[in-house]
Amino acid sequence: MLLPIGTAELVGTTLWPVIRSRVLRSNMSRRGGWGQRAKRARRARRPWPGLAATAALCLLTAGCGLTGRDGPSAVGHTAVPTQRAGGATAGTPSAGLDTRAENARPGADNCGLRTLGPPNAVEGWLDHASIAPGTPVRLYASTTSPSLRVAVFRTGWYGGRACRLVTSTGPLPGVVQPPPTHAGGVNTISAAGWHPTTTFTTTGWVPGDYLFLLTDSAGQGRYVPLTVRGPSAAGRVVILSSATTWQAYNAWGGYSLYHGLRGFADRARVVSFDRPYDYGDGAADFTGNEQPLVALAERMNLPLDYATDVDLHTDPRLLDGARAVISLGHDEYYSPAMRAALTAARDRGTNIAFLGANAVYRRIRLNASPLGPDRLETAYKVATEDPVYGRDNAQITANWPSPPLANPESSLTGGMYQCNPVHADMVISDPGAWPLAGTGLAAGARLPGLVGSEYDRVDLAYPTPRPITVLAHSPVTCRGRADHSDVAYYSTPSGAGVFDAGTSAWVCALNDVCGPGAGGPVVRAAITAITANVLRAFAAGPAGRAHPAVDAVPADDRAGAAPGEND
Repeated sequence: MLLPIGTAELVGTTLWPVIRSRVLRSNMSRRGGWGQRAKRARRARRPWPGLAATAALCLLTAGCGLTGRDGPSAVGHTAVPTQRAGGATAGTPSAGLDTRAENARPGADNCGLRTLGPPNAVEGWLDHASIAPGTPVRLYASTTSPSLRVAVFRTGWYGGRACRLVTSTGPLPGVVQPPPTHAGGVNTISAAGWHPTTTFTTTGWVPGDYLFLLTDSAGQGRYVPLTVRGPSAAGRVVILSSATTWQAYNAWGGYSLYHGLRGFADRARVVSFDRPYDYGDGAADFTGNEQPLVALAERMNLPLDYATDVDLHTDPRLLDGARAVISLGHDEYYSPAMRAALTAARDRGTNIAFLGANAVYRRIRLNASPLGPDRLETAYKVATEDPVYGRDNAQITANWPSPPLANPESSLTGGMYQCNPVHADMVISDPGAWPLAGTGLAAGARLPGLVGSEYDRVDLAYPTPRPITVLAHSPVTCRGRADHSDVAYYSTPSGAGVFDAGTSAWVCALNDVCGPGAGGPVVRAAITAITANVLRAFAAGPAGRAHPAVDAVPADDRAGAAPGEND
């Protein structure tokens, strides 16, 4: 059995085992295991299931001494300097979150949720996906119960607990809100006609990812997610929530960007943020595909900031001076402005970690809803269906690798999305690469079940940054075709380093909550150690300078294969 060695000391801490058992049983009963997940993925490509609360955290208590082919690293436990926009380093992080001080505050058990309510028993949404501290945020809630309570938790690492109670209110009068509207043709479902339930001032709220817990009088609950941004990303590692991807998969009211009441043909072409999420206990993909990384990064006391991909669209300078950006487990939907902002940051020396697969694959437009800007998300996926086709192709919402303006994501991510669903072992191919330092993994070592259900591969038939190193090269079979999934790292002339995990199961493996056959203590320890190595190196500034990539691509990555355009 492979275990981490050297200075990387990993300790498994189990939180709330009863909740964890209930969540995993619920997830597998809804999905019927990997076989049922594969069937559903062919039909609707749903994300990894949400979790009621983070359940088991395998996190570092000591720094990873980064050694390997590149030699010893100076990161360790030492203070890391701030990166300027041009990639230089100096000073301390900008004013904002003090991670160590924040996580010294008392934590709360279970993020409050003990009983998940049935659909429509209690649900809600907010009028912002993210805010700056002090910005009022309105909650729109509906419940069949006579009353409602609201508790607001910040997620992080609080001495073994993953949440802190920030504020609470209630009981509030329970109200069944009006039915949502349905826009024919584009099949947009909107609850913008709901009446506000209450408003939170957010004064004094520190940057981070928050969960609003709505609980009815019977004790049944649902979450609503919110991100609070800091004043500046300069000198910080920015954790980027994938709000546009959450919304794409949200079928509340019967329609998502994947299906309608009759399947793919009558899917929504435009989805609204003005409605609850129908999965992930109301928190969409956050609890399963994002919160595990949040807990790890905060326990490591990194200089952090928080944002959503919508902020990336709104503010092209959002990432000025950031040391790194962390794209989480499922970060698929990108507007041209989002992609341009992320690419520009990389080209100024900001590191990027794509801790998933299928990132930057769908091209979208964002427009205003009755409640504010950038709350309608358009994705026709089929170019000829988009009304702007042939008139304004710069705004078209075909997939990024597709005509008429094909721009494959691989020029940014390094890997190219290939196919789903798969379920395969990850196979290490370059154990001397610096992200694997201290793991004890040898060439050919297998991490059971870690690849899937979506995966990336370095494909030199498409635009690929060089030099690029493939760290793991894992054989898979997807829809009857033999292929490989790759974990890759490349460096750029700006000094930035870019890491692509190449599997959508990466973040959930940090907590061992991916489901049967896709985890276990060996996988959890290895992925935690690799992720911690990447986070520490990326937090130090332009990683491509300390760890320049060596061009090492397997021979069978040199033949092009069409990506999963039929997904």
